[in-house]
Amino acid sequence: MKIGVAGGGAFGTALAVALALDEKEVLLWARNRDAVDQINTARSNDRLPGVKIPPGVSASTDLGALFACDTLLLSIPAQSLRGFLTEHAPALDSKHLVACCKGIDLNRMTGPTTTIRDLVPGAVAAQLTGPSFAADIARGLPTALTLACADDVAGEILQTELSTACLRLYRTTDTVGAELGGALKNVMAIAAGITIGAGFGESARAALITRGFPEMQRFAQAHGGQPETLAGLSGLGDLVLTCTSPQSRNYRYGLAMGEGTEFDTSTTVEGVATARAVRKLVQDHGIDMPISTVVADLADGKTSVYQALDSLLSRPLKEE
Repeated sequence: MKIGVAGGGAFGTALAVALALDEKEVLLWARNRDAVDQINTARSNDRLPGVKIPPGVSASTDLGALFACDTLLLSIPAQSLRGFLTEHAPALDSKHLVACCKGIDLNRMTGPTTTIRDLVPGAVAAQLTGPSFAADIARGLPTALTLACADDVAGEILQTELSTACLRLYRTTDTVGAELGGALKNVMAIAAGITIGAGFGESARAALITRGFPEMQRFAQAHGGQPETLAGLSGLGDLVLTCTSPQSRNYRYGLAMGEGTEFDTSTTVEGVATARAVRKLVQDHGIDMPISTVVADLADGKTSVYQALDSLLSRPLKEE
């Protein structure tokens, strides 16, 4: 049985490549006809330069072919997931739906697995998250990720189905902690990029990462997540990766903001939407999230980089 991947961007294509290299059959669905033709004929995708797409991957614009698969990896931006699920809910019923996006739905303030359960209650909802770049996965470099599924039996089946020689999956039933870790680390990556872009230095970035981590834990725990989940791949692991590498879109966005330079507006930066969602939830529930709030204010032009730094440094002194 083929595994379906919805989304022909860099990450969706990389997952398809990794699975096919492990001799699994993969159907990669994309909206863009030119991208599909390029994958099927040239065995390449402009989103992953230099990567040869193996024969086990077939690409299509046909949703019917995608829905014929029992397991679907949804490599769709977090803010587009609800629309996709709403439009195709009947066809997705009883499927294993694995969200591969990281973010919080701005309209309902829910993570991907909650969104899946709300809109397709007959499906098995799971989240694939953790420290990974599409280029590394597509090149077959060793990568470890978290697979979160509230149904542990279904999670174990998915873990076996989706693991490969180079892609090692660790299982958890804590979907809330896993999806919030993956979402919140994008906010911290923006802040880390701002720190370096503004010239505040490596020591300041290390301090920001260190203080950002308990901020992530506080938020996740307040919403039912487990602190040990945040200490794993989906939280701390992903936080370290995205706060220290220019391969991270969120980090590059923050870097440009700190430098005062333009950023490519066509690039998806999930951390901005997540920061805005967090700011609203902080206002509603009173959770202390100073870094996330500052990132949202910076993205909205409500403060400057130096005003933001001053607001963080002027907070009351306290024990660590």
